Parts: sequence; C-alpha cells; structure tokens
Amino acid sequence: MDGQSDLPLVSAIVAMRNEEAFIEKCLNSLAEQDYPVELLEILVVDGRSTDRSREIVSAMQENMPNLRLLDNEKRISPVAFNIGIREARGEVLTIISAHSYLASDYVSRCVEYLAKTDADCVGGPIETIGETDTARAIALAMSSPFGVGDALFRYSGREQYVDTLAFGAYRRDVFQRVGLFDEELVGSEDDEFNYRLRSQGGKLFLTPAIRSFYYGRSSLRALCRQYFSYGRGKVRVMRRHPGQVRLRHFIPALFVLSLLVSGPLALISPWFALLFGAIVGCYVLVSLLVAFNIARKEGWRCLPLLPAAFACLHLSYGTGFLWGLVRYLLQGIAGTGESNVQP
Repeated sequence: MDGQSDLPLVSAIVAMRNEEAFIEKCLNSLAEQDYPVELLEILVVDGRSTDRSREIVSAMQENMPNLRLLDNEKRISPVAFNIGIREARGEVLTIISAHSYLASDYVSRCVEYLAKTDADCVGGPIETIGETDTARAIALAMSSPFGVGDALFRYSGREQYVDTLAFGAYRRDVFQRVGLFDEELVGSEDDEFNYRLRSQGGKLFLTPAIRSFYYGRSSLRALCRQYFSYGRGKVRVMRRHPGQVRLRHFIPALFVLSLLVSGPLALISPWFALLFGAIVGCYVLVSLLVAFNIARKEGWRCLPLLPAAFACLHLSYGTGFLWGLVRYLLQGIAGTGESNVQP
C-alpha cells in the first residue's frame, strides 16, 4: 500500500465465547489482511469460554504478535466490546464477531472509506453462510428483504447511508462523543449505539466494497431463539429512545397478534375463521412466492425449508417483541435502571 506512513493504527475487537468451530478462521482472515501488520492490533475478548476457544487463540498468538487475549468475566457481548474499546490503541476501531471472517482487503477498505466519506462508521453488507441445507435456507432467508425487512446491511448491494451496520469500523472519537455500548441491552447493543450515534449527527455508510462473511444459525430452533431475543431487545431500545419508534418495527408483532386473536375466535365465529384463514393464506402465498423466486436462482434444494425459515424469523421476532412490550408495560414507563454508556 502506498502512503503507509499516513495510515492509521486499526484495532479489531473480536467478542468470543465458545467459538472453537469458528475462531481460527476468523483470526486467520485478520492475519491475511493486506493492511500493514504493524498497524493492526487484534483484541480477542473472551467471555469465559468452556470449550477450546482460548487454547486456539493462545496457540495462534505464537505467530501473531499483534494478537492479545482479554477476559470478559460478565460473558456478554456489550461488555466484551467495551473492554476492547478501553484497551484498544487504534485510531480506527472495528467490532467483529468470532462467528465471522473477513475479506483480505476488509481493513484497508474500511480505512479508505472512512478517509473519503464524512461517515463516522463504515461497513458492508454481510454475506450469511450456511453449510448444511437447513443452514443455507436460513442464510438465504436472512439475506432477503422479505425475511429481514429493511436491515440493509444484510443484503443491499449499493452504496448508501444507513441506520445501522454489522461489523462496522468506527472513528475512535465516536466513543468519546457518544459513550460506550449499553451493557444492559444484550443482543441489541449495536442497534442502540448506532441510534445514539445518529441522534448526535453521526453517519453510517454502507458499501459493498467492504466484505465480511457470517455463519448463520444451523437449526430452525436456534434461529427462533436468536430472533426472539432480537424482538425483545428492540423493545428495550425503543424504551431508551422513543424517538426511534417507526411503524415498521411493529409489523411482525402485529402479525403475531392478529394470529393470537383471530385463531381462538375462529373456533366460535365463522367471520373470524374467515379472517384467520385470510391472514394465514396471504402470508403462506407470499412466503411461497418469495421462496420460489429465491430457489429459482439459488437452487431448488432450499425451497422446502425457506418458508419455514421465514416463519421462524417473523413469528419469533414478533413474539419476542410482544413479550418485551408486555413486560415493559407491566413494569411501567418510569425510569427503572440507568443506562451504562459512560466513556
């Protein structure tokens, strides 16, 4: 790379807990970056793993002098991010999942786009990877607008400013201005942080030039747990920041609520039976049409599983949202707990 003396030190923060199946590939992708190795530090923050994750990282330190292993006794991701941010020396900080790996030009592209845009954070659309038929169907569903709505970082192929990013690279001063990740919002900490950043005039820029790859859930059950947590977490973020609320945030919950109301009433009223049938029929029809269109391009083996993956995404997120909303209403709106976002 030309102008190496002008390049910033970059700190890659990797949150890890029981990732023995993925951490080596993640770290190898960082070791193979085309960015100068002396300008890249790697901080793996381990949440007390009980598998071989720590052993793998320790063994890799022999050939990666820029790799450090830190401890996260609380074992949750926002705490890991905050530990890494406090320990990092870089002018640019990027947050990475141990469940992912990066293109060889990921770091250099992040630095390039931070330099040539006015964004406070840059990133790219993540490509979700599935290694089995079920995992591949899940990956395709998570890469579809029908599956994940306007989560542009999961599928968009054009450059644009966005509301949030995954595996973003931040300018260091962002954390001095905005604070750290909220440690009470496990699973939705990045969504809340990026909202805080935007509310203070910050910008997030998405470009397909920045490439990363993420291993999606391998079973429908695991996908349901993941998206139930996301739905519940969205309510916590909305509680922190009522100004973030948009009608689209309620759509999965309204879908689930319509089923919960019309389903039982369908047993006693033909009108509600008709309504329930219309809701289910329309959803199934759209789901099948989208699944057919995806399978036509990606292979017919995924067709039987795609509607199930869509249903898991929508029903789990909607149910989690309703569960979080009920808990929120029961607890009352009055401030219950402080947000842990101090610098």
